[in-house]
Amino acid sequence: MRPTWDQYFMQITNLVATRSTCLRRQVGALLVKDKNILATGYNGVPSGIRHCEEVGCLRDQLNVPSGERHELCRGLHAEQNAIIQAARHGINIEGSTLYCTDSPCIICSKMLINAGVTNVIYGRGYPDDLSREMLGEAGIDSRQYDGDLA
Repeated sequence: MRPTWDQYFMQITNLVATRSTCLRRQVGALLVKDKNILATGYNGVPSGIRHCEEVGCLRDQLNVPSGERHELCRGLHAEQNAIIQAARHGINIEGSTLYCTDSPCIICSKMLINAGVTNVIYGRGYPDDLSREMLGEAGIDSRQYDGDLA
């Protein structure tokens, strides 16, 4: 049986996540509009910077819990990298849908709001109530994907 579009795009987010260099959590993201993938992103350090595999995870070293103190990390989130890739290539993401393996944190949510993303579909939840609240207040339809990824 042919997969639904949501299932298809969520499968791709999982594939994109395998490119992640993060030692704690592999996350993949897609920005999609009119069934076309505009940009992809995965979490990891900026280009030209040594990976955490080489220098260690700062968050682990400082015992920072998941969902807190995002600035204490060498890496960028998958959503941020997708937005940056679109910007670098001059791609307008206004009106697009973000597909992501994980729900966005508050920092990513604020970026998605200002970038004009209108829908967020994510796999795993993330401990960030303010993020969900702000997405809702901005009128962004955000929901957890509940379909089969096989």
